[in-house]
Amino acid sequence: MDLQNWKFSVEDRVATIIIDHPPANTLSTPVMEELDKIVEEVISDNEIKAAVITGAGMFFIAGADINEIQTIDTAEKGAEVSHKGQGILNKIENAPKPFIAAINGMCLGGGLELAMACHMRICGDRAQLGQPEILLGIIPGFGGTQRLARLTNRAKAIEMILTGDRITAQEAFRIGLVNKVVPNMDVVKQAVGLAKKIASKGAMAVAYALGAITEGLDMTIADGLKNEAKFFGDVCETADMKEGVSAFIEKRQPKFMDK
Repeated sequence: MDLQNWKFSVEDRVATIIIDHPPANTLSTPVMEELDKIVEEVISDNEIKAAVITGAGMFFIAGADINEIQTIDTAEKGAEVSHKGQGILNKIENAPKPFIAAINGMCLGGGLELAMACHMRICGDRAQLGQPEILLGIIPGFGGTQRLARLTNRAKAIEMILTGDRITAQEAFRIGLVNKVVPNMDVVKQAVGLAKKIASKGAMAVAYALGAITEGLDMTIADGLKNEAKFFGDVCETADMKEGVSAFIEKRQPKFMDK
Protein backbone atom coordinates (compact mmCIF):
# COMPACT_ATOMS: atom_id res chain seq x y z
CA MET A 1 0.00 0.00 0.00
CA ASP A 2 1.13 3.53 -0.79
CA LEU A 3 0.53 5.33 2.51
CA GLN A 4 1.29 8.97 3.28
CA ASN A 5 -0.13 9.27 6.80
CA TRP A 6 0.22 5.79 8.28
CA LYS A 7 2.95 3.22 8.84
CA PHE A 8 1.96 -0.40 8.38
CA SER A 9 3.95 -3.52 9.20
CA VAL A 10 3.29 -7.17 9.99
CA GLU A 11 5.30 -9.42 12.30
CA ASP A 12 4.34 -12.78 13.77
CA ARG A 13 0.92 -12.42 12.12
CA VAL A 14 0.21 -9.17 14.01
CA ALA A 15 -0.23 -5.91 12.09
CA THR A 16 1.08 -2.72 13.67
CA ILE A 17 -0.69 0.38 12.35
CA ILE A 18 0.80 3.77 13.28
CA ILE A 19 -0.80 7.08 12.39
CA ASP A 20 1.99 9.52 11.54
CA HIS A 21 0.27 12.77 10.63
CA PRO A 22 2.05 15.59 12.50
CA PRO A 23 1.68 17.64 14.49
CA ALA A 24 -1.27 16.00 16.28
CA ASN A 25 -2.30 12.96 14.19
CA THR A 26 -5.64 14.49 13.24
CA LEU A 27 -8.16 12.47 11.24
CA SER A 28 -8.39 14.41 8.00
CA THR A 29 -10.21 12.99 4.98
CA PRO A 30 -7.00 11.61 3.39
CA VAL A 31 -6.03 10.02 6.73
CA MET A 32 -9.43 8.35 7.04
CA GLU A 33 -9.35 7.13 3.43
CA GLU A 34 -5.98 5.48 4.05
CA LEU A 35 -7.26 3.96 7.30
CA ASP A 36 -10.13 2.42 5.35
CA LYS A 37 -7.65 0.74 2.98
CA ILE A 38 -5.58 -0.53 5.91
CA VAL A 39 -8.60 -2.01 7.68
CA GLU A 40 -9.67 -3.77 4.48
CA GLU A 41 -6.14 -5.19 4.11
CA VAL A 42 -6.09 -6.49 7.70
CA ILE A 43 -9.48 -8.15 7.29
CA SER A 44 -8.73 -9.73 3.92
CA ASP A 45 -5.16 -10.94 4.58
CA ASN A 46 -5.33 -14.44 6.04
CA GLU A 47 -1.76 -14.11 7.31
CA ILE A 48 -2.85 -11.36 9.71
CA LYS A 49 -4.63 -12.53 12.86
CA ALA A 50 -4.71 -9.34 14.97
CA ALA A 51 -3.90 -5.65 14.68
CA VAL A 52 -2.60 -2.88 16.93
CA ILE A 53 -3.35 0.80 16.22
CA THR A 54 -1.23 3.53 17.81
CA GLY A 55 0.09 7.03 17.17
CA ALA A 56 3.51 8.44 16.36
CA GLY A 57 4.94 11.07 18.69
CA MET A 58 3.17 12.39 21.79
CA PHE A 59 -0.34 11.92 20.44
CA PHE A 60 -2.53 8.91 19.86
CA ILE A 61 -5.01 10.96 17.84
CA ALA A 62 -6.02 14.50 18.79
CA GLY A 63 -9.31 14.40 16.89
CA ALA A 64 -10.74 15.38 13.54
CA ASP A 65 -9.27 18.04 11.27
CA ILE A 66 -10.79 21.31 12.50
CA ASN A 67 -10.04 23.07 9.22
CA GLU A 68 -12.17 20.52 7.39
CA ILE A 69 -14.98 20.81 9.92
CA GLN A 70 -14.99 24.56 9.35
CA THR A 71 -15.92 24.01 5.69
CA ILE A 72 -19.10 22.08 6.53
CA ASP A 73 -21.96 24.48 5.91
CA THR A 74 -25.03 22.27 5.40
CA ALA A 75 -26.74 19.50 7.31
CA GLU A 76 -26.30 17.24 4.29
CA LYS A 77 -22.52 17.71 4.21
CA GLY A 78 -22.28 17.15 7.95
CA ALA A 79 -24.30 13.93 7.79
CA GLU A 80 -22.19 12.70 4.86
CA VAL A 81 -18.94 13.22 6.79
CA SER A 82 -20.43 11.48 9.82
CA HIS A 83 -21.68 8.49 7.82
CA LYS A 84 -18.31 8.01 6.12
CA GLY A 85 -16.42 8.08 9.42
CA GLN A 86 -18.92 5.75 11.08
CA GLY A 87 -18.64 3.33 8.17
CA ILE A 88 -14.87 2.99 8.54
CA LEU A 89 -15.01 2.56 12.32
CA ASN A 90 -17.87 0.06 11.98
CA LYS A 91 -15.57 -2.10 9.85
CA ILE A 92 -13.11 -2.20 12.74
CA GLU A 93 -15.76 -3.02 15.34
CA ASN A 94 -17.30 -5.75 13.19
CA ALA A 95 -14.01 -7.25 12.00
CA PRO A 96 -13.49 -11.00 12.52
CA LYS A 97 -10.03 -10.21 13.88
CA PRO A 98 -9.26 -8.19 17.02
CA PHE A 99 -8.10 -4.60 16.74
CA ILE A 100 -6.31 -3.28 19.83
CA ALA A 101 -5.82 0.44 20.45
CA ALA A 102 -2.46 1.29 22.04
CA ILE A 103 -3.29 4.73 23.46
CA ASN A 104 0.10 6.40 23.85
CA GLY A 105 -0.94 10.02 24.34
CA MET A 106 -3.79 12.47 23.83
CA CYS A 107 -6.87 10.54 22.68
CA LEU A 108 -9.57 13.07 21.89
CA GLY A 109 -12.66 13.41 19.72
CA GLY A 110 -12.33 11.21 16.67
CA GLY A 111 -9.30 9.60 18.28
CA LEU A 112 -11.37 8.32 21.18
CA GLU A 113 -14.09 7.25 18.75
CA LEU A 114 -11.50 5.21 16.83
CA ALA A 115 -10.14 3.69 20.05
CA MET A 116 -13.67 2.76 21.17
CA ALA A 117 -14.32 1.01 17.85
CA CYS A 118 -11.36 -1.25 18.60
CA HIS A 119 -12.07 -4.43 20.55
CA MET A 120 -9.62 -3.63 23.37
CA ARG A 121 -7.71 -0.60 24.62
CA ILE A 122 -4.30 -0.52 26.34
CA CYS A 123 -3.65 2.95 27.75
CA GLY A 124 -0.47 4.77 28.73
CA ASP A 125 -0.45 6.17 32.25
CA ARG A 126 0.04 9.74 31.02
CA ALA A 127 -2.69 9.66 28.37
CA GLN A 128 -5.80 11.81 28.51
CA LEU A 129 -9.09 10.89 26.88
CA GLY A 130 -12.17 12.91 26.00
CA GLN A 131 -14.93 13.92 23.60
CA PRO A 132 -14.42 17.71 23.43
CA GLU A 133 -16.63 18.35 20.39
CA ILE A 134 -19.11 20.34 22.50
CA LEU A 135 -16.42 23.01 22.93
CA LEU A 136 -16.65 23.62 19.18
CA GLY A 137 -20.43 23.76 19.19
CA ILE A 138 -20.80 20.30 17.65
CA ILE A 139 -21.26 16.71 18.86
CA PRO A 140 -19.30 13.49 18.27
CA GLY A 141 -20.04 12.17 14.79
CA PHE A 142 -18.02 8.97 14.40
CA GLY A 143 -19.93 6.93 16.98
CA GLY A 144 -18.96 8.64 20.22
CA THR A 145 -22.50 9.25 21.46
CA GLN A 146 -23.25 5.53 21.11
CA ARG A 147 -20.07 3.65 22.02
CA LEU A 148 -19.09 5.75 25.04
CA ALA A 149 -22.38 5.02 26.80
CA ARG A 150 -22.14 1.34 25.98
CA LEU A 151 -18.55 0.97 27.15
CA THR A 152 -18.95 3.00 30.36
CA ASN A 153 -22.40 4.06 31.54
CA ARG A 154 -25.08 6.48 30.42
CA ALA A 155 -24.45 9.12 33.10
CA LYS A 156 -20.68 9.23 32.60
CA ALA A 157 -21.02 9.38 28.83
CA ILE A 158 -23.45 12.29 29.10
CA GLU A 159 -21.10 14.08 31.51
CA MET A 160 -18.06 13.69 29.26
CA ILE A 161 -19.87 14.65 26.06
CA LEU A 162 -21.78 17.63 27.48
CA THR A 163 -18.79 19.12 29.35
CA GLY A 164 -16.04 18.21 26.90
CA ASP A 165 -13.83 17.47 29.90
CA ARG A 166 -10.86 15.14 29.56
CA ILE A 167 -10.27 12.24 31.90
CA THR A 168 -7.03 10.58 32.97
CA ALA A 169 -5.97 7.10 32.02
CA GLN A 170 -6.64 5.98 35.58
CA GLU A 171 -10.19 7.33 35.47
CA ALA A 172 -10.72 5.70 32.08
CA PHE A 173 -9.76 2.35 33.61
CA ARG A 174 -12.02 2.91 36.62
CA ILE A 175 -15.08 3.46 34.44
CA GLY A 176 -14.28 0.53 32.14
CA LEU A 177 -13.28 2.57 29.10
CA VAL A 178 -9.84 0.93 28.80
CA ASN A 179 -8.69 -2.60 29.59
CA LYS A 180 -5.40 -1.77 31.21
CA VAL A 181 -3.16 1.17 32.16
CA VAL A 182 0.59 0.66 31.75
CA PRO A 183 3.66 2.93 31.77
CA ASN A 184 3.60 5.08 28.66
CA MET A 185 6.82 3.59 27.30
CA ASP A 186 5.30 0.09 27.43
CA VAL A 187 1.96 0.77 25.70
CA VAL A 188 2.78 -0.60 22.26
CA LYS A 189 4.80 -3.51 23.67
CA GLN A 190 1.89 -4.54 25.90
CA ALA A 191 -0.66 -4.17 23.11
CA VAL A 192 1.44 -6.19 20.66
CA GLY A 193 2.00 -8.85 23.33
CA LEU A 194 -1.75 -9.14 23.81
CA ALA A 195 -2.28 -9.30 20.06
CA LYS A 196 0.32 -12.08 19.70
CA LYS A 197 -1.31 -14.02 22.52
CA ILE A 198 -4.63 -13.92 20.68
CA ALA A 199 -2.92 -14.67 17.35
CA SER A 200 -1.69 -17.95 18.81
CA LYS A 201 -5.31 -19.11 19.07
CA GLY A 202 -7.39 -20.57 16.24
CA ALA A 203 -8.63 -17.84 13.93
CA MET A 204 -12.02 -19.53 13.48
CA ALA A 205 -12.79 -19.56 17.21
CA VAL A 206 -11.61 -15.96 17.55
CA ALA A 207 -13.84 -14.84 14.68
CA TYR A 208 -16.89 -16.71 15.97
CA ALA A 209 -16.37 -15.38 19.51
CA LEU A 210 -16.07 -11.81 18.26
CA GLY A 211 -19.16 -12.25 16.12
CA ALA A 212 -21.22 -13.66 18.98
CA ILE A 213 -20.21 -10.81 21.30
CA THR A 214 -20.52 -7.93 18.82
CA GLU A 215 -23.79 -9.06 17.27
CA GLY A 216 -25.25 -10.05 20.63
CA LEU A 217 -24.88 -6.53 22.01
CA ASP A 218 -27.56 -5.36 19.60
CA MET A 219 -29.95 -8.20 20.53
CA THR A 220 -32.08 -9.21 23.45
CA ILE A 221 -30.33 -11.76 25.64
CA ALA A 222 -32.66 -14.47 24.32
CA ASP A 223 -31.73 -13.71 20.72
CA GLY A 224 -28.09 -13.32 21.69
CA LEU A 225 -28.10 -16.79 23.23
CA LYS A 226 -29.64 -18.24 20.07
CA ASN A 227 -26.94 -16.53 18.04
CA GLU A 228 -24.26 -17.87 20.37
CA ALA A 229 -25.62 -21.41 19.92
CA LYS A 230 -25.44 -21.01 16.14
CA PHE A 231 -21.82 -19.83 16.30
CA PHE A 232 -20.98 -22.64 18.75
CA GLY A 233 -22.44 -25.16 16.33
CA ASP A 234 -20.49 -23.68 13.42
CA VAL A 235 -17.18 -23.75 15.29
CA CYS A 236 -17.75 -27.39 16.25
CA GLU A 237 -17.41 -28.31 12.58
CA THR A 238 -13.96 -26.73 12.20
CA ALA A 239 -10.65 -28.55 11.99
CA ASP A 240 -9.34 -26.24 14.70
CA MET A 241 -11.96 -27.51 17.14
CA LYS A 242 -10.85 -31.10 16.53
CA GLU A 243 -7.20 -30.14 16.90
CA GLY A 244 -7.81 -28.13 20.07
CA VAL A 245 -9.73 -30.91 21.80
CA SER A 246 -7.23 -33.55 20.70
CA ALA A 247 -4.31 -31.47 21.93
CA PHE A 248 -5.97 -31.02 25.32
CA ILE A 249 -6.60 -34.76 25.71
CA GLU A 250 -3.08 -35.58 24.55
CA LYS A 251 -1.56 -32.94 26.86
CA ARG A 252 0.23 -31.03 24.12
CA GLN A 253 0.12 -27.57 22.58
CA PRO A 254 -2.43 -27.30 19.75
CA LYS A 255 -1.33 -26.57 16.21
CA PHE A 256 -4.20 -24.56 14.81
CA MET A 257 -4.56 -24.33 11.02
CA ASP A 258 -7.19 -21.58 11.08
CA LYS A 259 -9.78 -23.68 9.29
